[in-house]
Amino acid sequence: MLKAVIFDMDGVLIDSEIEYLKRDLAFAKARNPEVTREDLFGMVGSSRKDAWMCMERAVHNGQTWQELRDEFYRERDGFEAVDYHAIFRREVPGILTELQSMGLRLAVASSTQLVLVEQILAMNEIRSFFELVVSGEVFRRSKPDPEIYLYTCKALGIPTGECLAIEDSTFGVTATSRAGMRIAALVDHRFHFDQSLADWRMESLTEIPSIARQLMNG
Repeated sequence: MLKAVIFDMDGVLIDSEIEYLKRDLAFAKARNPEVTREDLFGMVGSSRKDAWMCMERAVHNGQTWQELRDEFYRERDGFEAVDYHAIFRREVPGILTELQSMGLRLAVASSTQLVLVEQILAMNEIRSFFELVVSGEVFRRSKPDPEIYLYTCKALGIPTGECLAIEDSTFGVTATSRAGMRIAALVDHRFHFDQSLADWRMESLTEIPSIARQLMNG
């Protein structure tokens, strides 16, 4: 019996991954012009440490991932800011409204820092839909470790088997699978995500209510 739907944010509620990748590629090419976008695919959906280790391998200029990360944040004002309203998926409010009308509880479990998650949800006027918002920054282990999802389900007081996760990245899908959850993965043909562990692969988020009904009636 399905009781809750837990959403990832980046790549799901907002189409952010490609925007982050553009920014990261500009930073990398300033240090090694030979870096390609594909070299940085490992950053997508990764924890901050794993992402910057990917950057270190791609740039390969003798700097550690910590040095590159610190340099990036010192220079980040020089990169174009992400317009989180422009990349918000417009179908989301209608989907959330429909899920709530079905009596389902809603939460967000994102690897992104909490202050930014809250800001993005508020600016796109969907914060009120979610009774719980959890950030991976408070955990020792990041996706693909299931810790964030195990915590979120426990905080909701719902067994993992009665929660549906909405994810996109390889790490996110793996984390939810390890947590024992059902998984609906949003397909993104721009990246090489491994979504083989997902129960459903969706071309659009609008498929979520139908999947939820299947689980509720099953």
